[in-house]
Amino acid sequence: MTWIERQWQRFGPWQIALLPLAGLFGALSALRRALYRIGILRVRHLPVPVVVIGNIAVGGAGKTPLVLWLANFLKEQGYFPGIISRGYGGAAQTAQAVTLDADPTLVGDEPLLLARRSGCPVWIGQDRPAAGQALLQAHPECNVLLSDDGLQHYALGRAVEIAVIDGTRGCGNGLLLPAGPLRESRARLASVDAVVVNGPGEQAGLRMSLAGERFANLRDPRQNADLTLFAGKKLHAVAGIGNPQRFFATLRNLGVEFTEHPFPDHHPYQPDDLAFAATEMVVMTEKDAVKCAAFATPNWWMLAVSAQVDDALGKIIMEKLRNPNGR
Repeated sequence: MTWIERQWQRFGPWQIALLPLAGLFGALSALRRALYRIGILRVRHLPVPVVVIGNIAVGGAGKTPLVLWLANFLKEQGYFPGIISRGYGGAAQTAQAVTLDADPTLVGDEPLLLARRSGCPVWIGQDRPAAGQALLQAHPECNVLLSDDGLQHYALGRAVEIAVIDGTRGCGNGLLLPAGPLRESRARLASVDAVVVNGPGEQAGLRMSLAGERFANLRDPRQNADLTLFAGKKLHAVAGIGNPQRFFATLRNLGVEFTEHPFPDHHPYQPDDLAFAATEMVVMTEKDAVKCAAFATPNWWMLAVSAQVDDALGKIIMEKLRNPNGR
């Protein structure tokens, strides 16, 4: 964890000093949501149901793997999903499609990963309703949209809300920003349709875990390998995600030995960042790989993981889609 993340797990003098600011943040957040609820601020509803996957705490919680799981689940149910995202970390200012060969510095790492893994149309835009409308115009066959993040983007009407919680970090010290990690109070979880907890933890909700044993080469993703590739070799593990320790724990559970190299979430990698492993073996997350492939060596590999989710989530989604006004 970073220094600030460690502070957000505690309650002490530093947090007490920030309580007035947290109170102000909470009041403004509640006011903004109320203005949308009573119609002073406009909620824009798209012609197809929208499923929002987000969280109430800052930092990664596992939303992207869950979006991929949901896209696959909906396809199995006969739907044609599209995916919209803000494109965090990218430079794009207007709504646009994410192609398979898009520049991650323009569209963001997670949208590019979603486009490559989901087989669904993916559009980005800071104005999510505009991104959704543009996607539907380009792909009229889509009859449901998944919004990667955006739980607090109340301008976008939604049929289903899913909150993802990191099982290890939970809601931290339970305080709002900046005294704690919360964008909204824990009471907000009572109003979503499902709470999904990624990994072990005490937080109540449907359980989700990440699993994967397939390693793909960054230079040639068609080249796959198993754990025997790393036997007896010096290995560096790189993770620039919201919770790098989750990735490192996954590798340890597979029996891999390595040196840890955590980076900030959405880190804009440059060759010098990985100069320590120019001639050695590297394994990284799939999200990191989309930004490092351009300067990767033949010894760099990525681990693709997939979400394993409680079957109850699928039942909740289908019930809400059949009755979108039942909230």
